[in-house]
Amino acid sequence: MQQGTDFMNLIEVTTPRLEKVFIAVNVDINKNDPNYIRPLDKDINDVFDPKKNKAFRYGEVIRWILKDDNGNFIGRIAAFTNKKYKHKDDDVPVGGIGFFDCINDQVSADMLFDVAKHWLLQKGMQAMDGPINFGERDRWWGLLVKGFAPPIYCLNYNPPYYQQLFETYGFRNYYNQICYAMQADTLLVQKFYDRHAECAKDPDFSSSHIKKNQLDKFAHDFTVVYNKAWAGHGGLKQLEEKIVRKMFQSMKPVMDEKVNWFVYYKGEPIGIWINLPDLNQWFKYLDGKFNWWHKLKFLWIKATIRNKKFTGLVFGVIPEFQGKGVDSYMIVEGCKVIQGLRKENGKYNLGKLLYDDYEMQWIGEFNPKMINVTEALTTNRSRILTTYRYLFDRTKEFHRHPVLH
Repeated sequence: MQQGTDFMNLIEVTTPRLEKVFIAVNVDINKNDPNYIRPLDKDINDVFDPKKNKAFRYGEVIRWILKDDNGNFIGRIAAFTNKKYKHKDDDVPVGGIGFFDCINDQVSADMLFDVAKHWLLQKGMQAMDGPINFGERDRWWGLLVKGFAPPIYCLNYNPPYYQQLFETYGFRNYYNQICYAMQADTLLVQKFYDRHAECAKDPDFSSSHIKKNQLDKFAHDFTVVYNKAWAGHGGLKQLEEKIVRKMFQSMKPVMDEKVNWFVYYKGEPIGIWINLPDLNQWFKYLDGKFNWWHKLKFLWIKATIRNKKFTGLVFGVIPEFQGKGVDSYMIVEGCKVIQGLRKENGKYNLGKLLYDDYEMQWIGEFNPKMINVTEALTTNRSRILTTYRYLFDRTKEFHRHPVLH
């Protein structure tokens, strides 16, 4: 445990030079960890750019860095408000903190948490969740508490002692976020093949992997399934098709058509399974940079280094077809290509694998249905991240995130 400093100075990030320092703190804290993969500077900076982050329409953000009496930068934090960030069961307005880094010193951590708390109090907040993102939940969300393996793209990574810094300050576990992993050469349990066979008997079921030359069609199909399966649950809102088209276009340069699957019934989309190669397997060679030279380097790396890992982003079936084997049908249809799966003499065998490893982005433990579906596939909980909550009124009763039904 490092000793607290006699004098520390909090500095608001207001200049391009300090923005670079804000990024450098994260690099310096993790520089001796062989599993650390430096995020792209661009991905961090975009969060704080009103031109790039639509969350600025609904809130505001501030950043600080912490400097000790020797001139060393020893911590950082961001605080933000977002009118869209609320759950129907919240009885107080909740702000957020994120992008927290700190030396292993509780006094330093408390200074960072305190400055964020006081700013949020001034903005009318009565609680703060963290570490979370000023924006969507698919990146920079939760504190890593278990599974300190090299992070997948845009997943938070931090030293283990951060958990103690948060909990000693008074943060409490609002919910855990669970990632699952499996080796791609693992055959599924038999019930997946049996349930696939039941669906396959019905000629009205069909499947297709995404095709880059038909992205508008698949963006439409994705939007239909997403809005039927998720909108209105856990604070998630309806997606607009134009947003999905833009998202698919941005994914296009790194998209692998053969790991993105759609299921249809009578031609109507009813299920989606969206995956990407783990971009960190390539980005780890770029040291956080993505200027024109590093973009050329990235293209060369992508062309010459096989990506051994793909990651799951979205998996879902519309309510009318849940519990009818459609999830198994979709997974086995995908495995026919991803694993080279073939049936011989009544048994399934593996062929040529597209990837070696698979890891699914986090699932909130408040979503037991999705946990059960996933744990039928694999019980290997590769990582656990925690979203913490701190109530400013310390006498108020704390409640964990409600379970989705």
